[in-house]
Amino acid sequence: MNTHSGRRARNAAATGLAAALLAAAPATATAAEENLPPLRPNTGTLTADWNKACSDEPVHVPRAPELRAVVEDTAQDNQEGETNGAGAEFELWWTDADGTEQRRTHTSGVVHSPVTQLWRTPSDLPADTVVSWHVRAVDADGATSAWSDETPGVTCRFVIDTVSPEPATVVSEQYPDDAGGWHGGVGVYGSFTFDSPSEDVVEYVYSFLGSAPERVRPEEPGGPVTVRWMPEESKPYYLEVTAVDRAGRPSSRTTYWTRVAAGRAPVAHWTLADPAGAGSAAAETGPVARAGKGVVFGAPAPSRTGLTSTVTLDGRGNGYLTPDVPATDTARTFVLSAWVRPAATDTPMTVASQDAADGTSAFTLGLRPAADSRATWAFRYGGTTLTGGSASAGGWAHLTGLYDAEDDSLRLYVNGEEVAAETGVAPTAAPGAFQIGRARGDAGARWQGEIGDVRVWDRVVPRKEIERMGSRPAELAAAWDIERTADGVVPDRKGGRPLTLHGGAGFYTPDYEACFEDPECVEFPADALDGDDHLALDGTDDHAATGGPVVDTADSYSVGLRVRFADTTPDRPMTLLSQGDADSDAFQVRYDPAASEWQLVVTHGSEPGAARTVTTGPGAPTPHSDDVVVVHDDSEGRITLYVRGEAVATAEFDASWSAPGPLQIGRGHTADGGWGEYFHGGADTVRVFGGALTASQVNSFAHLT
Repeated sequence: MNTHSGRRARNAAATGLAAALLAAAPATATAAEENLPPLRPNTGTLTADWNKACSDEPVHVPRAPELRAVVEDTAQDNQEGETNGAGAEFELWWTDADGTEQRRTHTSGVVHSPVTQLWRTPSDLPADTVVSWHVRAVDADGATSAWSDETPGVTCRFVIDTVSPEPATVVSEQYPDDAGGWHGGVGVYGSFTFDSPSEDVVEYVYSFLGSAPERVRPEEPGGPVTVRWMPEESKPYYLEVTAVDRAGRPSSRTTYWTRVAAGRAPVAHWTLADPAGAGSAAAETGPVARAGKGVVFGAPAPSRTGLTSTVTLDGRGNGYLTPDVPATDTARTFVLSAWVRPAATDTPMTVASQDAADGTSAFTLGLRPAADSRATWAFRYGGTTLTGGSASAGGWAHLTGLYDAEDDSLRLYVNGEEVAAETGVAPTAAPGAFQIGRARGDAGARWQGEIGDVRVWDRVVPRKEIERMGSRPAELAAAWDIERTADGVVPDRKGGRPLTLHGGAGFYTPDYEACFEDPECVEFPADALDGDDHLALDGTDDHAATGGPVVDTADSYSVGLRVRFADTTPDRPMTLLSQGDADSDAFQVRYDPAASEWQLVVTHGSEPGAARTVTTGPGAPTPHSDDVVVVHDDSEGRITLYVRGEAVATAEFDASWSAPGPLQIGRGHTADGGWGEYFHGGADTVRVFGGALTASQVNSFAHLT
């Protein structure tokens, strides 16, 4: 107990009063006047080198350890205003080679209680010798607790091990370390067994290609341990392994090299690009698939994929293909992928399945409608169903379902991105035939629409490989960098259709020289939007247009340009971009000053009176420049308007159509079907892409190539 100054020394009056009281009541004692000893340290708080708990079985340490103990003085003898302090008295001992007991002690200072006290033990402690130790608490008055190993405590013991273990050995049958040859394959697991001649190894630390280290422990010290690993790329790999003994001493590092072969080809692959009128689908690998009468070959293929054609299934009883045999062993690892375009999304539909023995399908990959939201893609395997992504009627999507028997995981990918996953999925056997476009049960859930490039693997297909198969990155289709031309025709940097000026449209070129020469010039003219010049439109009848369509508006597309309004508060609505036919626009980008909002207008077809979707977002033009980009993603069934890199308006839209008319800069169709809403201002940096730009790409649309 740590006392305040004057505690023991009382003034004479107080001493006399106390004596009188004691004389009057000789049988009464004041417990608060006694200094009680501190508490016995709990062996549960004692450690050697932070992480080695006290044990009567010796723990091994790599050097003379740092001993720690929590010590605490009792507060039962405190008087008002007192604080407590505690120190620690450590003691260790061992028997030397001559049979003589050796001891060392250390007493720490007293500090505020409770506290963790430590002792950095002497460096001359012997190695390979059992050293015992205990500790007791000491208070400010020198009172001590019982030793920590008095009942029910135990005496702590350690052994200093100064010898590092032998390096680890590594053996793999699937991925050997040899001078030549490529082994295993991408997506194929292999076993690696670690061992060491040292009998005290309790852990191995390993990493592949310098990745974050992982740790694994053998069942017993000195025993081997096996880890599983799957390569995701075909290339040389190195594995680094360090053995760690029970003292925590590491071995020298073992480096193991192996060269991984390319992944195995699909066990079944049907491109479904057979000629029109074919009665079966030829196989790149696997058996031929016979086609029902509801299958029509020669259907369109998704753009930017390398596919030439697909098949259309009519959603009826004969709309299917099958090889009449299993495509793979579904109780083991397998992957299935396909390009699909549903004709509708209001009913369950199956892209592919494989028959189980009980008259159902062991797995199905397909589409599920939703009552109050967009339809989703689904992958069912056994009793587990994954759903994710957004299915759009008429929109292409790439689907991949993966079952990994190594960790019993199930994954669903849409357009190369994982949208759902679950672990702990039990394997399900399917000894029956593989089916395209139908499934057993659920009235067949027959597919209506297009299917192409169906593949089945008996290995894991890694994420990057799935991304490559399922992505359709946007490609620059046209780029007009507006610079002055003598004939008013701006060439397409990609070599396609030029952009022609109409209605007296011209070019704006800032005249800096005139300002230099004019002593009354106090403000330089505004810079061109990009480069030396930009398109100048008067808002009356000026516009620019291509000679025909530049992008298929029924597919995914992106169109953007840079503009500067002549007046940031215009007196009427203005159209910046449009493309349609003679009477209407498939899409139209406009600004409405009365509502202070950007507007994106899309029509649901070219027929007169076709429905329109108008989606809006608040905002206003800036006096400098505004980058305006419209992005249509037919796979997601969504169209979005970006202004200055921010999505200001977005809408679900799956009724796109191929507009045969030219791209228009600075005008659009009005309600009566005529041209109007001419833009007043400058325009430059017009870009058209086949495909949907990502949100990050929109920010740099002007610089994409």
